[in-house]
Amino acid sequence: MGEKERTEESRRHSSPTDWFLMRGNRLLVTGLLSVSLFGGFVLAARLLSPSFTQQVAASDPVETLFAAMITVIVTGTTLVVSIGQLVLTQENGPLGDQQERMRNSMAVRAEISQVVGRPTPEDPAEFLGVLLDTTVQRSRALGDSLEQSTDPTVRSDGTAFAEQVAGNAAAVRDRIGGAQFGTFDVLSGALQFDYGSKVAEIERFTDEAGDRLTADQRGLFEELEEVLLLFGPAREHIKTLYFQWALIGLSQLILYAAIPAVAVAAVMIATFDVGTVAGSTLGVAHTTVVVGAAFALTLLPFVLFVSYILRILTVAKRTLAIEPLELRQPE
Repeated sequence: MGEKERTEESRRHSSPTDWFLMRGNRLLVTGLLSVSLFGGFVLAARLLSPSFTQQVAASDPVETLFAAMITVIVTGTTLVVSIGQLVLTQENGPLGDQQERMRNSMAVRAEISQVVGRPTPEDPAEFLGVLLDTTVQRSRALGDSLEQSTDPTVRSDGTAFAEQVAGNAAAVRDRIGGAQFGTFDVLSGALQFDYGSKVAEIERFTDEAGDRLTADQRGLFEELEEVLLLFGPAREHIKTLYFQWALIGLSQLILYAAIPAVAVAAVMIATFDVGTVAGSTLGVAHTTVVVGAAFALTLLPFVLFVSYILRILTVAKRTLAIEPLELRQPE
């Protein structure tokens, strides 16, 4: 990946769409969606003919709307809590299953420790960080070796590849350094290290180079591939833990938001009357503003669900393949 490709990749990761789908704080995205719903409601009511205020005075659309919203909130909250319970069931099991789970995890940690030459850290960011550090070290060692090659193609293309891998790994290492698990920072940074394409490039390069590579150089390529192949399942493990963390946190937030949402809907049904909020400001009837604000508040549990699930689904879609497969066209 050259400078142009790195620039394009950076631009894609910093786009407004990418911010909305993944990088943006989920509570901020929820707030923006709620404000958009409020603004859309007020605009639509302003453009209605006859006016929204006249319709409210002539019939009971407010009572009908918020009575339906109570049903939606209760049903939706129950559904989301069920999702949270499903996540928790993955943590439950008999003692033998838990022992096997521990044994498998410790076996992978032991393998990583052997490769990186130090104990595997318990912090998730450092867990990925030691693999990135080792990737940088092995890439630079490979580049130094390839610079001594007598074949000009091996020397130029090989050293360029080694420098690219080292640069990408170092940049991601800097980004996730000190990041706290539970935020999206650890996973967001790890997603920018495309280990799969690097493994595929190693396989392609070593196959095409053939006998032009020395035994030592092939050994260095294999060592680099070894740490890249460990980074894949390590990142997937962190991704899985983040998904579980986010879904449990989402369930908590929706439960917190559901109570005031139901209360607002009940108050609108029991007490709202067009006469109590008569008048207008800047041509917008106070009735429209009050009903629009109440509508946005009662939709808060649903909007929270949308903002969190958008991130989870986007990350899952972009990381479907753990092996070196390109599932989407390069942008």
